Amino acid sequence: MDVDVIVVGAGPTGLMLAAELGLAGVSAVVVERLAARGGQSKALGLQPRTAEVLELRGLLGPLLDRAVQLVPGGHFAGLRLDFGAWDTPHPHMVGVPQARVEALLEARAAELGVRVLRGHELTALAQDDDGVTATAGPVRLRGRHLVGCDGGRSAVRELLGIPFPGLDGRLRMAVADITLTGPAPTSWSLPVMTPSAAGKGYLAPLGDGVHRFLFYGPEQQDLPRDAPVTPEEVSRALAVSFGPGVRLTGIRWASRFTDASRQVTRYRHGRVLLAGDAAHIHSPMGGQGLNLGLQDAFNLGWKLAAEVGGRAADGLLDTYHAERHPVAARVLANTRAQAVLLVPDEENLALRGIIEELLRVPEANKVVAGMISGLDIRYPLPGEPHPLLGRPLPGLELRDGRAVLLTATNRLRAAAAPWSARVNHTPTTRDLGAEAVLVRPDGYVCWTGSDAGSLTGALSRWVGRP
Repeated sequence: MDVDVIVVGAGPTGLMLAAELGLAGVSAVVVERLAARGGQSKALGLQPRTAEVLELRGLLGPLLDRAVQLVPGGHFAGLRLDFGAWDTPHPHMVGVPQARVEALLEARAAELGVRVLRGHELTALAQDDDGVTATAGPVRLRGRHLVGCDGGRSAVRELLGIPFPGLDGRLRMAVADITLTGPAPTSWSLPVMTPSAAGKGYLAPLGDGVHRFLFYGPEQQDLPRDAPVTPEEVSRALAVSFGPGVRLTGIRWASRFTDASRQVTRYRHGRVLLAGDAAHIHSPMGGQGLNLGLQDAFNLGWKLAAEVGGRAADGLLDTYHAERHPVAARVLANTRAQAVLLVPDEENLALRGIIEELLRVPEANKVVAGMISGLDIRYPLPGEPHPLLGRPLPGLELRDGRAVLLTATNRLRAAAAPWSARVNHTPTTRDLGAEAVLVRPDGYVCWTGSDAGSLTGALSRWVGRP
């Protein structure tokens, strides 16, 4: 089977990338070792920046219909963050199980002509000057590029012998989707994870009588990573956090995790690229992992489509690593810091108290909220310095040549190529402080100003050959 791009892994990152490639008219196929999509909830939250990203493609509305709840604000190691200080239409986390995100993205990819081959495990991979050859189950695939989106134990990474440097985990935790009886929470709240030597747990309802239970304590610290999560262990953890009145009646899915953090040094290896957990792993502190992978795919998709279409300027595809590697490195750093704040010793409790006090200062809270939500991301793009450069285009309304109001979101849903607009000579809902802007398909402003010469350079860099 010959395609433009082979995507390995049908998790959220791989499916988002597949949808982006399909939207751009690129032929792609997704191969997945699992025979069927799992029903496990796994990750639960979409951060504000991810909500903006999905809205750019018309996916947020359908996803909100599947959401459990909108959660006001976020948290840093259980310390409250206020997203409302940032200029965003979505100052909240969207509480939705990962399985529902995957279902929506797979349906969108299918609408755009992308096939998902399940039960096809990648077993061989080779690349040459013209493309990549892969064997997945009984199928031999040939593509111009291959993207590994196949998780923390990536077969793509292992077959190519790509190192995965980082730190081993120190804090061990467990997570389970459970059914129970007793006075359990009926709505989501921000987790209260004050360190305790006896352990700590957090419950959130998922609907249909199922709750997500995240817990840690001395027992979890002493168990190996691959030990099964037993009903007895879950029952003990429930009793520690919620007393004897909350009783376990069943486990739907359970897993263990640590605060291990690793990141490849390069996201591109010839015609093979890595995205999502295949490129970086970290603890789920603050609910950032799903979001990081989706935004990797959003950054890569249009660039890879331009490369395949022969219209990309030299070096465009390399900007994927240049822009996304530092973002993930920062997430790894902040999740490590959050894990430290959960260690229940006297020195740490003193440090945690100081951090909690600092986060009561609005300016400090905004800085950390921007980091966790992704709203502070600014890519280091070339050009004359301007507050908009490298940042997402804020929401505004423009009049096109037919005097029809269009939102920037609606314009970007086409995603065929960057678009430009004059913003001071047409009615807008705000003054952006720029006469004109050039916006990439991922919504980031890549040029501002009025100089035709600099615009020509920006068009060459981001739009490339017509």
